[in-house]
Amino acid sequence: MPPPRAWQRMLSGRRLDLLDPTPVDIEIEDIAHGLAFVARWNGQTRGDWPYSVAEHSLLVEEIFTRSTSKPEPRWQLAALLHDAPEYVIGDMISPVKAAVGPGYGALDDRLTAAIHIRFGLPATLPAPVKRRIKAADKLSAWVEATQIAGFSVTEANRFFGRADPHLANGLQLHLRPPTRTRAAYIARFETLLAAL
Repeated sequence: MPPPRAWQRMLSGRRLDLLDPTPVDIEIEDIAHGLAFVARWNGQTRGDWPYSVAEHSLLVEEIFTRSTSKPEPRWQLAALLHDAPEYVIGDMISPVKAAVGPGYGALDDRLTAAIHIRFGLPATLPAPVKRRIKAADKLSAWVEATQIAGFSVTEANRFFGRADPHLANGLQLHLRPPTRTRAAYIARFETLLAAL
C-alpha cells in the first residue's frame, strides 16, 4: 500500500509537499487565492460574503503598521503573511487546534518557515516582532468578533483582551467577493515587497 498523498497541487501548477515544504513550490498567487477563499470563524459571520483569511491578514498588517512608529517593510510583510500556511491547511478555530494537538503547530511552523524563506524573511521571526504581530492578530480577532461574529464586547474582552482604542479606532472590516480580496492581498504584498 503506498503512503497517503501529502502534497497539494496548486493552481500555479506547483506541487507543495505539506510534510516537507520547499520555498520554490510557493507562489504568492496561490497564497492569495487560497486565503481569499478560506472563511474565518468557520463562516459564522454576518454579511453577504464570508470574511476571509486574506481580509484578516490585510487587517492584521494594518494594525501592526499602526502600532509601530517606523514600521519596517519586512516586518509588515511578515504580518501580512502571518496566516499564509492556511492557504493549504485551512483556518482552524482555536478549539479545534487545541483538540488536534501539537501536530498542527509543527505543520504550521514548517509551512511558515518555507513561506518566509521564499519571500526573503527569516525562517523564524525575532521574538519581539512575533509578539507585535500576535498583538495585532488579537486586536483583529476582537474587532472581527464584535463587528461580524456575534460576540459581545464583554465576551471579546475575555477571549481576546481589551481593545486598544487608539489602534482600533476607525478600523473597517471588508466583506467583498474573493476575487477582489485576492487582488487587494496581492497588491499589498507587491507594495511591501517593492519597499524591501
